[in-house]
Amino acid sequence: MARRNSRLTPQSGWALYFRTSSEEAQNPKLSRDRQRFTIESNLLGKFNHPIIDEYVDLESGKNPDRKDYQRMLADARLGRFSHVAVERPDRFGRNDTEALRAIDELHELGVAVRFANQPELDPIDPDDRILVTLSFTLARRESLLMGARIKGGLLAKMREGGCATLAPDGYVNKEERTTRDDKFSNGRHKHWVEPDPDQFKVWREAWDLLLEDRYTLAEICDILHNRGHRFRSGRPFVETRNGRRKHSINTLSKRFHNWFYAGWVVSDKFGIAPKTVKGNWQPVVTTEEFEAGLAILAQRSQKRIPKRRHNYLLSGKIYLRQNTPNLIKLTCSTSNPDRKHGGNPHYRVTGSNINIPCEVVHSQICDLLTGIQVDDRLLPVIRDAYSREIAENLGRLRPSDKQQIQSSLKEIDEEEGRALRLFSAGKISESVWDAMWTEWQDRRRTLRDNLENLSNSANVHIEHLDDALNIIVRIGVLFKEASFVQQKALLAEVLEKVIVDAEGNVLSLELMPPFTYLSTIVGAVNRQYGLVTTQTKTTLMMGGSCSTHISACGPEGLSSVN
Repeated sequence: MARRNSRLTPQSGWALYFRTSSEEAQNPKLSRDRQRFTIESNLLGKFNHPIIDEYVDLESGKNPDRKDYQRMLADARLGRFSHVAVERPDRFGRNDTEALRAIDELHELGVAVRFANQPELDPIDPDDRILVTLSFTLARRESLLMGARIKGGLLAKMREGGCATLAPDGYVNKEERTTRDDKFSNGRHKHWVEPDPDQFKVWREAWDLLLEDRYTLAEICDILHNRGHRFRSGRPFVETRNGRRKHSINTLSKRFHNWFYAGWVVSDKFGIAPKTVKGNWQPVVTTEEFEAGLAILAQRSQKRIPKRRHNYLLSGKIYLRQNTPNLIKLTCSTSNPDRKHGGNPHYRVTGSNINIPCEVVHSQICDLLTGIQVDDRLLPVIRDAYSREIAENLGRLRPSDKQQIQSSLKEIDEEEGRALRLFSAGKISESVWDAMWTEWQDRRRTLRDNLENLSNSANVHIEHLDDALNIIVRIGVLFKEASFVQQKALLAEVLEKVIVDAEGNVLSLELMPPFTYLSTIVGAVNRQYGLVTTQTKTTLMMGGSCSTHISACGPEGLSSVN
C-alpha cells in the first residue's frame, strides 16, 4: 500500500468514478448517464469543488485490477484530487475487502470517498463504516445470488431441451425479440438453434465417412479438405506448418464424441446423462448412427499400441550443479519410447547434451539412504533434547499471535457495540441486525478455536518430530523393502532436492522439514556427550565424509556409512 507523503497536499477537486458491470453491458452509456445524474444531484451541487477527471470501467466489480480503477488510485497517490464521487458503494467494488482497503488508502492520501446515494456517510467514521461495510457485503451476496440464478436458469433451459451455450460447428444460435403476449413465457428475447446452411452438410459428410469404417481420422480430414470444406472459424481441416501437413484430428474426434449432433442435451456440469433430454434442434445423425460411430472409434483405440510410460523416482526433485552459483532443474525424458522395451529414461537439461540415465542416480539414492545409521542408545536422549526445545519455543503461546487474536476479539466487541447504537436509533433493521450478530458469533468462534489450536501446537510438533526421527532411523530399511510407488511416496515426504553433477554422481541430498531440524538437535546432543561434530548444514553430504545434515560423527553418534 502506498503511503501518503506528508508534504503532498491533494489538489482540491472531484474524481468521478463510473462502473458498469458486465450484466449491464447491453447499454453501458445509459448506466453511466444515470450514475452521473445521481452524482451531480446529490454530491457535486453540495460541494464547491471542480471536476478534475473521470474514470470509467466496463467490468465486474469483483475484479480489483480494473483499468480505470487502478488509474484512479495511481492519480490519488500523485495528489491530483481531494474527493472521489461514486454513485453507490457497490459501484466502487463488490469485493468488500479490497474496497475497504482502497478507501483506507485514499484516506491516508488525504482523499475522501463519498457515495451519491448516501452523501452523509463517511466511510472512515466508525458508525458509518458499519453501514458501508454492510453495503459491500450485500453487494457481494447479490453477486453470489445472481450466479446461482444464472446457473439455475441454464439448467432449466437445458432440462427443457434448449441450448444454453454457443452451438457447435454446423449450427447457429438464433435470437428474436418476443411479442408482448410471449414475453411472460419466454422473456424479452427468444433463443433457439437451427442448422447452419453451409456447415451442416459438412458434418453430415464427415459422419458418412466415419460410418464407412474405411478411413482414419487423418484420412477423413484429407477428404474434407480436398472437397474445400473448412471449420466454422475458417480454419482448414489440414494445415501446412514448416513444410509438414498437420491434420485436425483432435478437433474432429471431439465433434464425433459430441452428443449434440445426435440431438441430445448432455452436460457433466449439470448431471445430464446422454439420451435423457432430447434437444430442440435438428440432429446431424440419428442416435443409432452416432453410437455406431462411437463404437468404431472405441475399437480403433483398443488396437493402438500404447506408449510405455516411465515413472521417474526423482521427478521435480533433481538438480544439476555446474560451475555456476545457480542450480539447474533437470527434466524427465525417455528416448525412443516406441521401442519394444520402452526406451531409456533419462534426467536431462533441455536444449543440451546432458543426459543422465535414471538408473545411475537411483542406485546411489538407495545406497546413501541405507548408509544412515543411529545408535539406539542415543534415541531417548535425542527425543528428550528436541522435545525440550520444541516445548520451549512452542509450549506457550507466542505473544504476537496471542495478542493479535485477542485484539481481533476486542474489535468485534467494539463493532458490535457501535452497531447496537445504530440499531437502537433505527438506522439498522432487525433482520440486518440478526444477520450481523450471527456473523460476529461465527468470527468469535473461529478466533477462539485458533487460540485453542495455538495452545495445542507444541504437542503436535513434538509428535511430528518424533515420527521424523523414527523415519530417519529406519529410512534405509524402509526404502529397500518398499515398492517403486512406495519409494517415490517416501522420498516425496523426506527429500527436498537431489543435487548431482553432469556424470550423475550425487553431490548432496537436501531434506524437507522437519527432518532438517534434526541436524540442530542431534548436533547439540553430540556436543553434550563430547562427540566430534561438524558444522550444521541443511544438506546430507556424501562422498566419504560424515553426515553434516545429521551433524554427528563418531562411534556413538549418527553417521553416513560408506
